[in-house]
Amino acid sequence: MAEAASRLGRGGGLDLIFDASGALTIDGIGPEKTIKALDPAAMARQFAVNAIGPALLMKHFLPLLPRQERAIFATLSARVGSIGDNRLGGWMFYRASKAALNQIVRTATIEGRRTHPGAVVAALHPGTVATRLSDSYGARCNQLSPDQSAALLLDVLDRLEPALSGGFFAYDGSVIEW
Repeated sequence: MAEAASRLGRGGGLDLIFDASGALTIDGIGPEKTIKALDPAAMARQFAVNAIGPALLMKHFLPLLPRQERAIFATLSARVGSIGDNRLGGWMFYRASKAALNQIVRTATIEGRRTHPGAVVAALHPGTVATRLSDSYGARCNQLSPDQSAALLLDVLDRLEPALSGGFFAYDGSVIEW
């Protein structure tokens, strides 16, 4: 990542960095339904992909944003990463890794305001998107196509100002509680 950031940084500041990394099923292990299924290795893989990877992207790419102008770093989170919105339980590893990502976004924003006051850093929930992932978990109603979700997320980002940096937003622009 450091090498890629170095190469891209030679071309000047970046206006938009959009991290779409993340995984729900890793190495054939999908979300668990109970704490009894806790597997430390599976949990570590969830954190590696869903929290540590995006944190490394922030480490190497946030400095490439223009220092004074509005620019955006967005990362895909998930509504299930909201601690306050958790009413169903289950999916503990995935939820915890996305909650960790949300905390990383918030903390990186606070630090970044000192050097990049025009930056917008945001965690985004893309909605339930019609992909193989959602088909596997029975989420068949109210699905967005990938194109719809992408367009909605870009619209949300267009409306975010630096004062809202560090927030967690849904595809429809609504604020998601932490």
